[in-house]
Amino acid sequence: MARIIKSGEAKDLGLRGRVSKEIVSGSSGSDAVTLRLVEIPVETVNAPARVPHFHPDCEECIYVISGQGVFCTADGEHPLEAGDAILVPSKESHYTRNTGDIALMLLCFFPVADLESHG
Repeated sequence: MARIIKSGEAKDLGLRGRVSKEIVSGSSGSDAVTLRLVEIPVETVNAPARVPHFHPDCEECIYVISGQGVFCTADGEHPLEAGDAILVPSKESHYTRNTGDIALMLLCFFPVADLESHG
């Protein structure tokens, strides 16, 4: 049976340098997906630097809801704006930075119910 998940039910993950809310995952009843809403604030001089990370055995799909930024990989920095989507292969080191003057809002999808066990 389908389930409606209200915005107040999203779990704040307390990740450094961003607000990351897990909307759907195994802990909310999913068998096979994780969905997160991520807000990356406008960069400031004293803000902690974003650091690369990777997912060892699953892809990540990121959709830019609003704002501007760059998607950073070993290949360089790739400009982003609202409406863009990124398909990140497993094992690819990456991070996203806000380069605009409003929060960068991302919707991040993973094809696993428990992302913690997948990096």
